[in-house]
Amino acid sequence: MRRQRWSCLVAHRRAGKTVACVADLVDAALRCRKPEPRFAYIAPLFVQAKDVAWAYVKRFTAPIPGVQFNEAELRVDLPNKARIRLYGADNYDRLRGLYLDGVILDEYADMPPAAWGEVIRPALADRQGWAVFIGTPKGRNLFWEKWEQAKSDPEWFAMMLRASETGLLPPGELEAARGEMTPEQYEQEFECSFEAAIIGAYYGKELADAERGGRIADVPYEPALKVHTAWDLGIGDSTAIWFFQVAAGEIRVIDHYENHGQNLAHYAGVLASKPYQYEHDWVPHDARVQELGTGRTRIETLIGLGRKPRLVPDHGREDGINAARLTLPRCWFDAVRCRDGIEALRQYRTEYDEKTRAFKNTPRHDWTSHTADAFRYLAMAWRELKAPEPPKLAPQHPFEGLPDGSIRSTLTFREMVERQARKRNRED
Repeated sequence: MRRQRWSCLVAHRRAGKTVACVADLVDAALRCRKPEPRFAYIAPLFVQAKDVAWAYVKRFTAPIPGVQFNEAELRVDLPNKARIRLYGADNYDRLRGLYLDGVILDEYADMPPAAWGEVIRPALADRQGWAVFIGTPKGRNLFWEKWEQAKSDPEWFAMMLRASETGLLPPGELEAARGEMTPEQYEQEFECSFEAAIIGAYYGKELADAERGGRIADVPYEPALKVHTAWDLGIGDSTAIWFFQVAAGEIRVIDHYENHGQNLAHYAGVLASKPYQYEHDWVPHDARVQELGTGRTRIETLIGLGRKPRLVPDHGREDGINAARLTLPRCWFDAVRCRDGIEALRQYRTEYDEKTRAFKNTPRHDWTSHTADAFRYLAMAWRELKAPEPPKLAPQHPFEGLPDGSIRSTLTFREMVERQARKRNRED
């Protein structure tokens, strides 16, 4: 029996990880001595929680005398006043303000990063609750980071269950699956490989190239350059914003922000709180639609808030995705400020249609969609911008005697990095 507060379980498909963790959740709820214990099972989507885990919760608790079920809320109340409830990470705000004594995060790779850091982890603080992260790999994402942490931290319990080692699936079934899947699919789904690319990912290769090329790094704000923003505007949904600067044919993506359930004044306030000098806010064409409540377009609202909105060139979704693929090799991303945005781009994908045995033509709509759409608008917008003309420099000592910042905007970011490295070598 594990004694660590945190656990990470990486398991192959059909290994029974959900069944085992739900049983563990019920056992913990029955044994808990704290007043009015609260436990949760969280799936990426609420409908997934219902489809995957609700039947198991009811099966394991039905024999308990005095148990009560609430089908509408997917909630079980136990005789010791403990409560188990199912949630979806697609609406993680429902957990704000709650306390938790224990939580299962199933298929954590498909959850928005903010669900854990902003809501679930704080909910465990005052009661010192525990958490179990379970799932099957989907590339080097946040679930991979949890796995890497669990392997090296004594406060974590770590376990990986590969199909070739567990014996849970018949050898003949595994051979049949191997023959019908790509090697990458099989390695990911049955051998728990984090190295295999996310199946159906639109930008997996481009982001892997950016990481290998050192283009996900510390990318500071350059005061000599204006900051542009690219927005995906949600109505009663998430709004995502990328912050970028353009110089010498490269895009420096310096920041990212996403929130939901907020009005445009909130986002204008967030932008105003940052130390950037702005130029245009690039928005999609539906920003011209009048809102029924106010009779104003969102462009008019943004102008009233002191912003400078500009319409993204009109395009189809596929053209925008292709533009994003061509744009990514020109991008430098700030690793810290853009972390959640990069993760969304990495996981943005289509789905595999089992009936047609082919990938679908449309992206999967989930927590990654708004950030990915905003980046698509960035990819269409940046070509409309002209990089500043480099100043004429004297041929002798071109980098000497110039005020700090006066030349950096004329250099590519890679040249800046290489120049700094040469300077350090001379000093050494």
